[in-house]
Amino acid sequence: MYVVDTLLIISVISIWLVLLINIILVFAGYIGYLRGHQAPLPSKLPFVSILVPAHNEGIVIVKTIEALLRFDYPADKYEIIVINDNSSDNSAELLQKIQQGNPNRLLKVINTDKVNGGKGKSNALNIGLKAAKGSVIAVYDADNTPEKSALKILVSELVADSQAGAVIGKFRTRNKNASWLTRFINVETLSFQWLSQSGRKVLFNLCTIPGTNYVIRRDLIEKIGGWDVKALAEDTEVSFRVYRMNYHINFQPKAVTWEQEPQTFDVWFHQRTRWVKGNIYVILKNLKFLFIKEGRPIRFDLLYFLAIYFLLMVSLLISDTTFILSVSGLVHIDISGFSNLLWLFAMILFVVSTFITITTEKGEMTFSNLMVIVLMYVVYSQMWLLVACYGLIVYIWEKVSHKKTGWYKTTRYK
Repeated sequence: MYVVDTLLIISVISIWLVLLINIILVFAGYIGYLRGHQAPLPSKLPFVSILVPAHNEGIVIVKTIEALLRFDYPADKYEIIVINDNSSDNSAELLQKIQQGNPNRLLKVINTDKVNGGKGKSNALNIGLKAAKGSVIAVYDADNTPEKSALKILVSELVADSQAGAVIGKFRTRNKNASWLTRFINVETLSFQWLSQSGRKVLFNLCTIPGTNYVIRRDLIEKIGGWDVKALAEDTEVSFRVYRMNYHINFQPKAVTWEQEPQTFDVWFHQRTRWVKGNIYVILKNLKFLFIKEGRPIRFDLLYFLAIYFLLMVSLLISDTTFILSVSGLVHIDISGFSNLLWLFAMILFVVSTFITITTEKGEMTFSNLMVIVLMYVVYSQMWLLVACYGLIVYIWEKVSHKKTGWYKTTRYK
């Protein structure tokens, strides 16, 4: 059983390495939160074009546009461009009614068809960019209801820092009490933002654009050629190119948007499979930058993504497999007791560090959320492992079969 013991030791060390990195990021993010500040509103505000890519979003699009119209940003300083992308529902009719009810507002609707549209979020954003007038581009997903100060805060941060190519805000779960799954996602999103955004910003001056509730300089997005139409995770992909242009991305958690999250396992699984495939595409596309000077700004992120999507995934598979074999009596593992002790200690560290992240949010520091975090370690992490493995397999299969990837529609709820 020497080989099995060796594999288990390597997997445990790898899991602990990733866990410790994440814990360090959490505490760094918490320090960043305590130091948080907000840039003052500039005397001269730039004109902003808000892009909203939408495919069959009739259930949520009205609330989203109404929220965007309520921004406390000067009404003559921003426009809203909805790219109604090859929709087959009643989105066009609903958007037309909003336009008629707001004749004095700059609200444009671009209706695409299967010829020029229906090819994914990146393609829709590129279509909207061509029609945009603003020197600053903002992006919101069609299920978002941002707080009225969000745009003003984001733009203020961008104007205050000439080296900031983009500024991202915070997103919250609008339907967090809909199911156990949305409660998991609510804690996950809070933890992600302090771990992967605030922590990485403090330690490495790195952030990743989350796909919604962000602003980016128009000249920069044009200089890098717009959004990559092959990228399912267009947000991560464009983040890497921003850094390679020697700009940085700032995180401002005071700019908040609320978004819908999947309420059922099948919808969640479909969405996260897309994320996994998209991030694997970004990793492989940028892998060469690990070894050349030009890749220095994104080297940590590349290593971090490699650790999460490959090292951690393989290590968890080995750990889970050996645990099942040991319990079933099929193999005898000499270090199983020591491994189980480390597993318990890892769970305690995960629960403590994750709970710290939710203490920053009003109303989230509850006993029920503490139980949610415990269940996340036992249940949700295994769900993630399942979708990560499946996403990798599907990605490889699609590459081998030369299958083209289109627009993946996440189910919305009333």
